[in-house]
Amino acid sequence: MGFFLFFFLSLLSLASSASRVEQKTFIVRVQHEAKPSIFTTHKHWYESSLSSVLSPSTPTQVLHVYDSVFHGFSAKLSPTEALNLLSLPHVIAVIPEQVRYLQTTRSPLFLGLRTTDKAGLLKESDFGSDLVIGVIDTGIWPERQSFNDRDLGPIPSKWIGQCVTTKDFGSGSCNKKLIGARYFCSGYEATNGKMNETSEFRSPRDSDGHGTHTASIAAGRYVFPASTLGYAKGVAAGMAPKARLAAYKVCWNAGCYDSDILAAFDSAVADGVDVISLSVGGAVVPYYLDAIAIGAFGAVDKGVFVSASAGNGGPGGLTVTNVAPWVATVGAGTIDRDFPADVKLGNGKVVPGVGVYNGPSLSPGLMYPLVYAGSGGGDGYSSSLCLEGSLDPDFVKGKIVLCDRGINSRAAKGDVVKKAGGVGMILANGVFDGEGLVVDCHVLPATAVGASNAYEIRQYIDSASKSNSPATATIVFKGTRLGVRPAPVVASFSARGPNPETPEILKPDVIAPGLNILAAWTDKVGPSGIPSDNRRTEFNILSGTSMACPHVSGLAALLKAAHPEWSPAAIKSALMTTAYTVDNRGETMIDESNGNTSTVFDFGSGHVHPTKAMDPGLVYDVTPMDYVDFLCNLNYTINNIQVITRRNADCKGAKRAGHIGNLNYPSFSVVFQQYGKHKMLSHFIRQVTNVGDPNSVYKVTITPPSGTLVMVEPQQLVFRRVGQKLNFLVRVEAMAVELAPGSTSMKSGSLVWSDGKHNVTSPIVVTMQQPL
Repeated sequence: MGFFLFFFLSLLSLASSASRVEQKTFIVRVQHEAKPSIFTTHKHWYESSLSSVLSPSTPTQVLHVYDSVFHGFSAKLSPTEALNLLSLPHVIAVIPEQVRYLQTTRSPLFLGLRTTDKAGLLKESDFGSDLVIGVIDTGIWPERQSFNDRDLGPIPSKWIGQCVTTKDFGSGSCNKKLIGARYFCSGYEATNGKMNETSEFRSPRDSDGHGTHTASIAAGRYVFPASTLGYAKGVAAGMAPKARLAAYKVCWNAGCYDSDILAAFDSAVADGVDVISLSVGGAVVPYYLDAIAIGAFGAVDKGVFVSASAGNGGPGGLTVTNVAPWVATVGAGTIDRDFPADVKLGNGKVVPGVGVYNGPSLSPGLMYPLVYAGSGGGDGYSSSLCLEGSLDPDFVKGKIVLCDRGINSRAAKGDVVKKAGGVGMILANGVFDGEGLVVDCHVLPATAVGASNAYEIRQYIDSASKSNSPATATIVFKGTRLGVRPAPVVASFSARGPNPETPEILKPDVIAPGLNILAAWTDKVGPSGIPSDNRRTEFNILSGTSMACPHVSGLAALLKAAHPEWSPAAIKSALMTTAYTVDNRGETMIDESNGNTSTVFDFGSGHVHPTKAMDPGLVYDVTPMDYVDFLCNLNYTINNIQVITRRNADCKGAKRAGHIGNLNYPSFSVVFQQYGKHKMLSHFIRQVTNVGDPNSVYKVTITPPSGTLVMVEPQQLVFRRVGQKLNFLVRVEAMAVELAPGSTSMKSGSLVWSDGKHNVTSPIVVTMQQPL
């Protein structure tokens, strides 16, 4: 409520401070049942509502009309007009638009999905053949082999979507694999003006590559041989190779606009998708001001599973995005494959790095002069980052150049070095980046090194400059390496908890492969993504939680195909309670940024385990009304709740029944404010549904967070039939700890229900806060 009041007061301030204020896009929530019969369409009525608050000289333009996941429209308004609109009796809320951004093969094998298995998730689900995955992203390059429809059956009869054709997206672009394609740009153009059609397509066609990549991760067909620039050779396949795809293009050169994203959600649900995959994110705001949370709720309410990327703001805490509890929030882990490209220094030391390059190579055995870009005179800051035009050709010509990460893209730095005459680049992580390494397809011989190794290289350059033997180096590319240990590792960039909006809901939910993932690519740009790169590839290697999210989207489609009766919450529960937290050495997964043991704030419930998720034993199911109770316990107003859920909520019963943490979630998180108290108590009420064997008995095993006492009643659950639901109570008791004012302490443990065959595992997180 405080945030909405702040927004309301801001509107008042803006409205009173200037007679003419620039317009921006707002999303308007209206009472669906309020439309008078005299209006033939919702759009006609909405335009009438708009004209009543606009000045006579202002044109009335509705950008989008929403009917499936949201009731309302979007329009460009001044703050005064938005305030006037809010005063109309049938208008429930006016929400300011946000701009979101993209959160930019061996992973099916790494996840245990093998086509040769006689039984298993791929076999049981028929590879997801009747399921439709809607990918909300940058569009799709339909000609890629990953989207061929060989041997696929008819398009599912429930599908009522469209393949929107344009001059560059012909009628043959869709097939029995890619069964739908739409684009949404009204919000984008309302803010940025008419798009430049020489640099991007006014169609579902992908000019960026990101959407093609994510779509093929979720549901790409088997393609052999697959590689990029000779690296990662093998078979490429998505998670659900027979699932159908629908592409909803909402992301453009300047970003992804909320009004367009909500329109994509609205269309996807109306079209008949089963899963929505969304690899974009932005600032975390209350759920009633969050278009993604609102659109996702409308989808889940209709039985559609929604997965979203957790964000690439790691390794810092409180960076996780897309945190609504009805969304599966996916962080990123590594797989057991990398692309070593080591730096050999003139002092004989070999520094490990990673890189992909297949152009003219450095001469074998020859050592090249090595310089740090920031030492070349001029603006040391710009040159240290190898920004466009910052390097002196006289300083870098014929040399390998050490560039710091930041500001411009990693591949763009290599292009800057190449244009200035450099022969190679070493990309240096900063302290915040830590030791996490991301591969790029560079335009010159280049490798990336971690923060500690970058420091060592700088020390070598400094010491060599003071002697009579200048620094030298070369880069040795070693191709593709498999069987890497440890794996998985939590990727350095993967956004971390705690959940900044609702710490009582642990986020991210799970992690999935998201580092150096091979998948299909567009023909519009080269694999480095920079304009000067004229190379074209069928596949490309990308990293990000953007890549992790569609892994879970594809797995959700497989689970939905194997268990059509499961709700979105049941599918998410199966993925969470069967996830694992140990790597291929048998130890707790480590954090790539620092090499330390990772925590639940890094990986949530753990890394997805598809084969176990097919048979989880028990699930924590959640109904839409349970989410309404959750919002009541957040102290949202009836109006706020109606914006999200399209329901008139009665919060009296919800508040009597418990607190935020009592949402039937597959993880447990409690936050204690110490306030001088010596002992603090809380409880969770949970209900599990038996989806395993009839006549099964589950016994509980508790590993309490250190310094806490955790009790479960009853300690045994006796099920007589499949589908039976049983409740249990968890009590948590914690003793105060010594904390400085304003600081927190987090401890984690686990609760496991086991019948000897299934282990249904949930993390328990206890956070102690010392108020200021």
